[in-house]
Amino acid sequence: MLVNSKDYLMIILGLLCYSLGFSAFILPHKVVIGGLAGVGTLVYFATDGFIPVAVTQFVCNLLLLACAYKLVGRQFVLRTLFGVIVVALGIGSTEGFFMGLGHPLVPDRVVSIVLGGILCGVGVGTSFIHNGSSGGTDIVAAMVSKFSNVSVGRTMIYVDFFIVSLSILLPFEGTWGERIEARVPTIVYGITVTFVVSYVCDQIINGNRRATQFYIFSPKWREIADKILSEANRGCTIIDGQGWFTKHDVKIVMVYCRKIESVTIFRIIKSIDNDAFVSQGNVNGVYGKGFDHVKIKMKKAEKSAGKQ
Repeated sequence: MLVNSKDYLMIILGLLCYSLGFSAFILPHKVVIGGLAGVGTLVYFATDGFIPVAVTQFVCNLLLLACAYKLVGRQFVLRTLFGVIVVALGIGSTEGFFMGLGHPLVPDRVVSIVLGGILCGVGVGTSFIHNGSSGGTDIVAAMVSKFSNVSVGRTMIYVDFFIVSLSILLPFEGTWGERIEARVPTIVYGITVTFVVSYVCDQIINGNRRATQFYIFSPKWREIADKILSEANRGCTIIDGQGWFTKHDVKIVMVYCRKIESVTIFRIIKSIDNDAFVSQGNVNGVYGKGFDHVKIKMKKAEKSAGKQ
């Protein structure tokens, strides 16, 4: 992956946002979330706050990276190590302050954990789109994918659910029935936060690249294509087709544009041919001139071959 100074800055900002969301809004309510932050939370409350979350998280990440070095490669380890250090510093510098307040910053538990989940999702998503990684279950998933056909996403879900479920074993004075009654809501909150983080993260990642694809069928295809080119500043591709019912040849205008430009395309079509047949679909990424650049570092042999 090609990472520049802007990417590193955004990775730092994203992971600091994650750290703030976790330390300020999730940890004070004693909710265990997925990932190594959840493992750190378990150790923190099991030791009555003696071992900070950041310490457990950092040590576990280092152990996982050491185990994963030969499997996932040096580049993945170094890139992940940077994110691991930033997260450890972020959580380490904030958890003491917010836990030292003696009360949650936002008293309402549901509002607090949802807000924390949103901040964590935004932070992780921002880091990912700039080729960063926060470590944790990402490392476990990367190792598992080397030996099995289980997808990375599924592995992360299994591991996160297991970590959240372990919160039922935290110290509790009372019978097992009372323990279960007290801990089950916490587990539900932990699962909820995990899904919120995952959903927001996906929206950040896909929203950054999301584009719209149009297929336009109209006898006035030439006027539509010209106007899209002149007014929307988007290129068009004309495809030859045949209507199988009528057996008539037709011209199809294919257009890619940003999602926010969709309304402009529709207005152009409607202004020329109100009866045009239009197909619209979302695509996760469009790469090339006028859109995103593919951030892949080319090998030296491939670069030299491309110049010849």
